[in-house]
Amino acid sequence: MPTAERLAKVNRVLSFRQPDLRIVLEQVINPHNASAVLRTCDAAGVLDVDVIGSGDAPLPINNAITTKADKWLNLHHHATTEECLDRLRAAGFAIAVTHLGDDAIPHTQFDFSRPTAVVFGGEHVGISPQALARADAKIKIPMFGMVQSLNLSVSVGIILYEAVRQRMSGGFFERPRLSPDELEDYLDRWSDL
Repeated sequence: MPTAERLAKVNRVLSFRQPDLRIVLEQVINPHNASAVLRTCDAAGVLDVDVIGSGDAPLPINNAITTKADKWLNLHHHATTEECLDRLRAAGFAIAVTHLGDDAIPHTQFDFSRPTAVVFGGEHVGISPQALARADAKIKIPMFGMVQSLNLSVSVGIILYEAVRQRMSGGFFERPRLSPDELEDYLDRWSDL
């Protein structure tokens, strides 16, 4: 039986969850990166993470890095990029892909207050042509050094916390974004974890 303090914490955390802000990981294979991303998603109030990859468990998880943050997230596995992004678009999400091209805008210029799925490509190849073809926007973190990109988990953190900043300014964290029925359902499930 959970303590009153535990229930209060679960209620507080659920009241901050952002069900219309999703992170999509396309062909991520490094367990350290994947695990750090999940930990950041939980910390930033993300509820759902979409994982594109083959196999039953396409996302390698290291519990020493996630500190078991993955148990507070809904992980959705998709075999193909097309399946994932088409499903998210049909559900009303804008698709923002991270991309280093000249046509990408700085991440701070993107409006994260609308339902958004942010797609991050794998460590070695980046975003696939299939993801680029489905993008509503291409975003990038401005770089001023000799290297052209940051580590995946660092990039997710920077972009996700810009989304959090915008949503905090818009009052998104002042009231629950989940419905009362969803809150009750998650409270029942999370109280036993």
